[in-house]
Amino acid sequence: MKRILPAVLFALAAAWPAAAQESRPLRIGWVQAMANAPALIAEEKGYFREEGLNVELKGFGDGPVIQQAVAGGEIDVAYIGAPPVYQWAARGLEAKIIAKVNYGQAALIARADGSIQSLSDLRGKKLAGVNRGSGMDVLLRGFVLKETAGLNPDTDLQLSQMPVGNMNAALDTGVVDAAFSWEPFISQSVLRGTGRVVFDVNGALPGYPWYVVAAPAKTLKERPDDLVKLLRANAKAIAFLREQPAEANRIIARSFKLESVKAADGSVVPPEAIVAEARKRLGWSAEIEPSDRAFIQRLINYSVDLGILNKPLNVDDIIDDSFAAKAAAQQ
Repeated sequence: MKRILPAVLFALAAAWPAAAQESRPLRIGWVQAMANAPALIAEEKGYFREEGLNVELKGFGDGPVIQQAVAGGEIDVAYIGAPPVYQWAARGLEAKIIAKVNYGQAALIARADGSIQSLSDLRGKKLAGVNRGSGMDVLLRGFVLKETAGLNPDTDLQLSQMPVGNMNAALDTGVVDAAFSWEPFISQSVLRGTGRVVFDVNGALPGYPWYVVAAPAKTLKERPDDLVKLLRANAKAIAFLREQPAEANRIIARSFKLESVKAADGSVVPPEAIVAEARKRLGWSAEIEPSDRAFIQRLINYSVDLGILNKPLNVDDIIDDSFAAKAAAQQ
């Protein structure tokens, strides 16, 4: 008995770290944008639980804030834009993109009664954008303004940074002439009749990837099985969004606490219709295609040109397809 008891205690002690690891929630940080709906759908429909995954969802306003949370060890994996991931890599924080979440989401809107009809009309005007260095900022400065409109974002117009949730009010009151926004804010402005879409990025670059699932090296090393479970749940959520749009729209509207809006003709537009309008500019897909890699490389190059990234990177160095391959094999 004296010989058996120490052996049993030793075995229990050895098993304890593994058991504690399995019981600890996988902390998922996500940018609270409609395009990241698979994260909330997977939670709402129980797909995480179906995969045996205990998760803790934490919402954030933008990618740079999530970047700080990852660096501080506050979250284990993120639903985030690609730019923060390659910015981590450039600063020595190893992380990988392991799946795609969606395509599309961004558009430049202007006041419906204003003079801005095309991107060239932005010269000398006030434009609302989000934090410098964020994915949306790189897309705006690099692709929309410099490459497409031929404008210098620093000298040809006045670019103001503000939370995306404040942009419609700033547009309505004339604080800014236009805004580079995302859903559902674009659709809310359009359906109210106060704003109009001047430039739809998904129209110019059909199917361009935006949000991705990314994880730092620590999570990649310590919780690979949980990441595979996460990707299976993510795939189920995307399938639901595609196959059950009406129910999915209701869940999104409720989760984002969308309210009905009054159109210019006095009619009332229900929350679900706002989501349906948003789907014109975004959709969901988990597979990382060659065209997605090419687009992310463009974002990297824009970031270098804009001085946001201090060195060039190769997109293949920040993507790891192995987790997605295991998830697909187990579906």
